[in-house]
Amino acid sequence: MDEIRTIIYFSRHLQEIFWFLLRAEALFYMILQLENILTPEILQTINHQLEEAKFIDGKKTAGWHAVKVKNNEQLSNQFSEIRNLEKIIYQALNENIVFQMATIPKKIHSLRFSRYSQGMGYGSHVDDALMKEGRTDISFTIFLNSPQEYEGGELILEEVNEERSFKLSTGTIIFYPSYSLHRVETVTKGVRKVVVGWIESWIRDVQKREILFDLDTVRRSIFHKQGKTAEFDLLSKSYSNLLRFFADS
Repeated sequence: MDEIRTIIYFSRHLQEIFWFLLRAEALFYMILQLENILTPEILQTINHQLEEAKFIDGKKTAGWHAVKVKNNEQLSNQFSEIRNLEKIIYQALNENIVFQMATIPKKIHSLRFSRYSQGMGYGSHVDDALMKEGRTDISFTIFLNSPQEYEGGELILEEVNEERSFKLSTGTIIFYPSYSLHRVETVTKGVRKVVVGWIESWIRDVQKREILFDLDTVRRSIFHKQGKTAEFDLLSKSYSNLLRFFADS
C-alpha cells in the first residue's frame, strides 16, 4: 500500500520534479567571462570621470526585498557625464562579437556604476524580473579596477550544489542568468568599482541561447578555416531557422 501511495505521489508531482531538475541543470549554463571588454584607454577615461563624480546610496535603486541587504554606492543620475559613460559601455558591448553571440541582446539596459568601500557588500538576492527599462534575462558585471586594489568584494553565484566565487581582472565582464541567487561579499579593505547592467535577450531561455551560441561558434569556425562551404551554408540555415523559431515575438 505504501508503494502505491509513493507511485501516486510521484505521478502527481512528476511535472514539478521535471521542471526543478531542468532549472537546476540550467544554473550551470552560460556563466561566461570575457577579458578586455573595455580597453585600458577606456578604463582610464571611466575611472577619471568617476573620481570627480557624485555617488548616492545604492538602496535607492534596489527592489523592496533587496533593499534590506544592499549596502553600496551608485553614480548619481544627476552627474553631468553619466550619459557619456553609459554610451561608452553600450558601444563596447555592441561591438564585441562574442558578447553578441552569447547574449543575443534585444535590449541592454539599466546600467549602474557602483562603488563598494570598506564595510560595504550586497547580501544574497535575485534581480528583479522586470525593470522600467525592460525584462532581465541576463545580468552582468564589468570590473573597473584591479582585484589587488581591494580585499573581499567577491561576486558569489549561489548554485544548487555549490557556490562560485568571482573576483576578476580590470576590464573583464561576467554575465549569468538573472534568475540566479547571488551576492557581493563585504569589502574589508580598499574600494571595489564595477558597472552592472541587464540584458533583455531575443532568446529568454538560457538553454536555447546555449544551443544557438554553440551553433554560431561552429559555423564561424568553419567559415574562418574553410570559407563559405556547403557545410557552412547548412549550419547557417539551421541557425537562422532556430533563431527565428526561438525568438520572442
